[in-house]
Amino acid sequence: MSDTPANGPLLDVRGLRTHFELRRFGFLKAGTVRAVDGISFQLAQGEAVAVVGESGCGKSTLVKTLLGIHPPTEGTVVFNGRDISDFDAATLKWYRSQIGYVQQDPYGALPPFMPAQRILEEPLIINGVADKAERDERIRTVLTEVKLTPIEDILHKFPHMLSGGQQQRLVIARAMILNPKLILADEPVSMLDASVRVEILQILRKLQETHGIGVIYITHDLSTVRYFSERIFVMYGGKLIEHALVRDLVHHPSHPYTQALLEAISDPDPVNATHMKKVPAGEPPSLINPPPGCRYHPRCPHHMPGICDVEDPPHYLPRPDHWTACFLYRDSEEA
Repeated sequence: MSDTPANGPLLDVRGLRTHFELRRFGFLKAGTVRAVDGISFQLAQGEAVAVVGESGCGKSTLVKTLLGIHPPTEGTVVFNGRDISDFDAATLKWYRSQIGYVQQDPYGALPPFMPAQRILEEPLIINGVADKAERDERIRTVLTEVKLTPIEDILHKFPHMLSGGQQQRLVIARAMILNPKLILADEPVSMLDASVRVEILQILRKLQETHGIGVIYITHDLSTVRYFSERIFVMYGGKLIEHALVRDLVHHPSHPYTQALLEAISDPDPVNATHMKKVPAGEPPSLINPPPGCRYHPRCPHHMPGICDVEDPPHYLPRPDHWTACFLYRDSEEA
């Protein structure tokens, strides 16, 4: 397979929709879940981006669609210049060998009946690395990179014999074992102790920089993305509603929902412990019966009747390279 085209993105997602039909009694249609509903973005070679949003906004479904687990209802996903939307089994196997997947729950992601050496060896065997010495060398290299040492002690341990942080490092090692071009990390630190989270993110960042890997980091915690990603995509109700460079979005959030997310970040200063956070009223929208117009308008303090509750806002550019789907910026250029 060829390398990424010199002037093209590693990943190009256009108009992606992933919908699920609900059935009653096994055959009666009871509705449609619009988990991902019209998402477009590009990821450059070696770039790290974060996708943030509340639970239930469609982040994990987006990841599983990019992995080829959920077939897209509409739209295209182009990886390395090739459309993966309708790959046959052989090409899909190749595509997945180019992608590392880091799950949220490390213990649930690891087969409990395999020792660490077998867990790391299996994808190499499946993908045709026949030489035992080469497999051993690659396993030792990746364990060193994720700081799972001493290696001889780790190789023969089963997942239940490892701590949560060690389990997640093993998951990262498995994701890296085939030298992928892209890592999909689905809330990789949300189930770990606070003391371990920074170290895991530092490991991922170092691997990304050392090997020039693209990373899509899925999280609901905006407090970590500023240390990990170059760009942030904000997701709400199955849609991307804001997108900018990390520094620009953190200091100049445009969409009212992004402003609410940043307002809700925990403040470690005990002086501010008694200050109530400003959080938006109401609940996230139903992905079965989403509200008309802007999906955030029922909770938005800047809701404009007759506009926000009628039309789906296009993407505006209130600042260079910073787009937001909000009618507050309708006098700005459309992206």
